[in-house]
Parts: sequence; C-alpha cells; structure tokens
Amino acid sequence: MSAKIFGIKNCNTMKKTFVFFQNEGISYDFVDYKKEKPSRELLVKFSEKLGLDQVVNRKGMTFRKLSDQEKELTQQVETAIPLLQEKSSMIKRPIIAFPNGELLAGFDEEAILAKGR
Repeated sequence: MSAKIFGIKNCNTMKKTFVFFQNEGISYDFVDYKKEKPSRELLVKFSEKLGLDQVVNRKGMTFRKLSDQEKELTQQVETAIPLLQEKSSMIKRPIIAFPNGELLAGFDEEAILAKGR
C-alpha cells in the first residue's frame, strides 16, 4: 500500500516532497485539492489526528488575505472546515497519510522516513 500525499501540485514544498519520495523509493498517490475538493470527513479526520493548528496554514498568503472575522473562523473545527473546503490553499502542505494510518503535516524528511518505512 502507498502513502497518500494531499496538497496542491504547483506548490514548491509539494515539489520538494515529490522529489524526496521518488529519491527514497517511497510509493505514493497524490490527491490535488484543486482537482478534488477536500471532503468534510477528510478535514475532520486531519483535525482530530493532527490538531487544527497543524491543518491550517496561517503563514500562507491565502490566510493573510482573510478578514479578521474569517481568521476567527479558523479557531474552531466546526467553522474552519467549510472555510478550508472553500479555500483549500489554506490547508498545510503536504499532509501525508501513511498506510499504517499515521498522518504528518508539512515536509520533514526525517519524520517521513521514520513513518514511511
């Protein structure tokens, strides 16, 4: 079974992730948020396992462009999910789901190797 990488294809961090997986010989499937809108169930799962702070990319341009009222919505899972579905660029990249059920948010070579083997 392969790891599953969630993100946006043209993101620089995603490109580094793909190269790393290929160089390490780790098989993966890619889910592009721009082609496949993340489901509520998927985002709830991410939030439960990683915590909302790990799922919402508060450093990115999409988040910074939000109004203060919209930024406030990202503090609670119930209100953050619809916003994340609408603005999937605001989801931390990558989120990697490993065959054993573990999740990892962000590009961390050591953590990928530890969880991916």
